[in-house]
Amino acid sequence: MRYLLFLLPLFIVSTSLAQHMPHGSLRVSDNSRFLVHADGTPFFWQGDTAWELFHRCSREEAEEYLQKRRSQGFNVIQAVALAEVDGLHTPNAYGERPLKDDDPTQPNPKYFEHVDYIVDRAAELGMYIALLPTWGDKLFTNRWGVGPEVFNPENARTYGKWIGTRYKDRENIIWVLGGDRNPRPETDDVTVWREMANGIAEGCGGQDKALMTLHPQPASPGGSSNWFHQDEWLDFNMHQTGHCANKPTYELIGHDYNLSPVKPVLDGEPLYEDHPNCFNAKELGYSVPEDIRRIMYWNVFAGAFGQTYGCHDIWQMYTNERQPINGPLRPWKKALDLPMAWQVRHLKHLMLSRPFLTRIPDQRMIVGDQPEGEDYVIATRDENGSYAMIYFPTGKAVTLDLSALSGKKIRAWWFDPRTGNAYTAGKKIRNNGRQLFPPPTSGRGNDWVLVLDDAKIEFPVPGQETRF
Repeated sequence: MRYLLFLLPLFIVSTSLAQHMPHGSLRVSDNSRFLVHADGTPFFWQGDTAWELFHRCSREEAEEYLQKRRSQGFNVIQAVALAEVDGLHTPNAYGERPLKDDDPTQPNPKYFEHVDYIVDRAAELGMYIALLPTWGDKLFTNRWGVGPEVFNPENARTYGKWIGTRYKDRENIIWVLGGDRNPRPETDDVTVWREMANGIAEGCGGQDKALMTLHPQPASPGGSSNWFHQDEWLDFNMHQTGHCANKPTYELIGHDYNLSPVKPVLDGEPLYEDHPNCFNAKELGYSVPEDIRRIMYWNVFAGAFGQTYGCHDIWQMYTNERQPINGPLRPWKKALDLPMAWQVRHLKHLMLSRPFLTRIPDQRMIVGDQPEGEDYVIATRDENGSYAMIYFPTGKAVTLDLSALSGKKIRAWWFDPRTGNAYTAGKKIRNNGRQLFPPPTSGRGNDWVLVLDDAKIEFPVPGQETRF
């Protein structure tokens, strides 16, 4: 049965962009699928990769960056203490290097005073810092990265305990090991990361006081789970799904979602805005917003508890005076207002406008087989059937099986990922099995989310954030 939704624009607002400091630190939810605040309030990770923030930015520049990201709805900033771009030998904005004689057992407190300032300023703005103690090239360079390689199992634990102790009282810290390197076979790499994790936990006062994950390179079938899923210190899994536009990232998220024991999963480094597609700008051009949106919605609908955004100009804090890495297009301050930096908040607001902690992926709602590709339609819903969301990357019509929804009548909305606008049909839909849904527009760049609600429940307009 074909059911055409007539578009009646309602209103085009999200709630205020102003953020408040969350209710203390974060923890894994009771069902082990999500992160929540200390009081159990749902938390949607809206992250940004500012890897060189501590190393390349002054306090004034860090303030400008944090204020802008706060206004855009970001709540997690991913940054590195021992940074990638010659982070051990090129001093920070105040002439300080992080280690004495490249020795991880001799950190320079003056360098970390600047890190302290940014961490504390982020907390004042209601933002978490996903803190990488080091970038992975300090463990091994492996074809790129200037290193030098300074870590072994013994000093990794010592450094981990030191940095854990330093930040144990900061409630806005999330620990991220790894730093864009995967452990090599037949080496002690896995042991190094485990020892650093143990040191951090010891410094923080126990494993339950240190929320931790690991940021890998692109890997398959899992991300951090390939090496550490069974480790107690790994509280949630993280992927880097890479910088190519047409990879089925939902498969990677789905792999970790289905592992045992159950742990939350997240894409911590997707395709960046302003990034050469597959590192090949000459033949493939640069990333475009519709590719970035598709990856983000795929990931979250496949079961991720949030999503990280990144910009190629910003992670490296590029300026015209600095050596460019892989062809940045503009200085980082100019890149702060790129389209996706504003659009990613619509995803967060959409997900928090419905019960969040009971959400599950459910591809059984999509009738028929789908070939892999950018048209791939993906569904998520409340496990109790009170709502469902279906993402259409290119506006391709599909038939949906509505039997998992609880209501005899359903209220349907179209949500626009580009603007955060929501539209409703003029009447409710009968839940009588399978129905064909054609999105309002179709073609590349015409992505839509269909939101289906049990009509008995008075949910707010999709995107009107309420934090169920």
